[in-house]
Amino acid sequence: MNQIENTYGLKEVPFPTDWKKSSSCRIGRVLSQEKGLYRIVTEDGEHRAEVSGKFRFRAETAADYPAVGDYVAAEDNPGGNAIIQAVLPRKSVFLRKAAGTGNQEQVVAANVDTVFICMSLNQDFNLRRLERYLAVAWESGASPVIVLTKTDLCPDRAGFLAQVEGVAMGADVVFTSSAEAEGYQSLLPYLLPGKTIAAMGSSGVGKSTLINHLLGEARLETNGLRDDDKGRHTTTHRELFLLKNGAMVIDTPGMRELGLWDAGEGLSHSFADIEDLASRCRFRDCTHSGEPHCAIAQALQDGTLSPDRWASYQKLQKENSFCQDAGGYLSQKKQKFKSIAKLNRSNSKR
Repeated sequence: MNQIENTYGLKEVPFPTDWKKSSSCRIGRVLSQEKGLYRIVTEDGEHRAEVSGKFRFRAETAADYPAVGDYVAAEDNPGGNAIIQAVLPRKSVFLRKAAGTGNQEQVVAANVDTVFICMSLNQDFNLRRLERYLAVAWESGASPVIVLTKTDLCPDRAGFLAQVEGVAMGADVVFTSSAEAEGYQSLLPYLLPGKTIAAMGSSGVGKSTLINHLLGEARLETNGLRDDDKGRHTTTHRELFLLKNGAMVIDTPGMRELGLWDAGEGLSHSFADIEDLASRCRFRDCTHSGEPHCAIAQALQDGTLSPDRWASYQKLQKENSFCQDAGGYLSQKKQKFKSIAKLNRSNSKR
């Protein structure tokens, strides 16, 4: 019991002050979710759970509902599922625009310390996709680490590393390989007891293989690539796993579509080089489209700024602007959450 309490951090989570604590209520953490039912872990083990009717009535957006990694206040229900009464404040939340919908947000994972952004060194390598993931990861309040997978199949690691470091903007970059004896040693510094890591990336980049290695057993199904190096979906839902050393890792399905959702600060961090250039323009309201003494235009001309990176920045800024006034999770809770996320980022640099 002590091991569960310590590794999941349940004792360190404060009970919500606006909800009456009783002998039948306890703190739990969401391990997985599927069709309105949850699997949570409390100090006395795992339970099936569902949200209460009062919770459903009060929820204003989809992101208010529990997500994998959330800490919740759950009430015992003898003979049935435990009842989730509240989601505790999140210290970080990886949020994206829900795929195939209008302006709706989706929580991918919550209370994550480190995001492993996985990208394979094959034909699926895509710097523009990486920039998108970095923006969302920085916005989440967690610290991103770029994990380059399948490096045993790549004859030019140095070349790929140079490309990635050009857009990393403060994120660590590590190599991994399932074909080498010590192919995952580079991840060990991040797998600390009590810390939560989320593995994210498109299908086929090797997330499930990576997590199987960390677990020390083939618990997750893996598939090969198609003929075009694109991945096949193997993970169908999000799930939090406990590692033997007390660290936790969240597996997520491959995301080919990662729409931004109010990620302005994440974009500023991910494209700090461009925003620094823009601050050097003579005119504060420079549109970078022909004004004299434009630092962006000069950088594009002398080659210090890639046209592709500039186009990516413009595209993501435009996309993000459509979601900023959507009235979703972050717009309602922005100031409180932003302050927590900022504190998390500051602490991660110490």
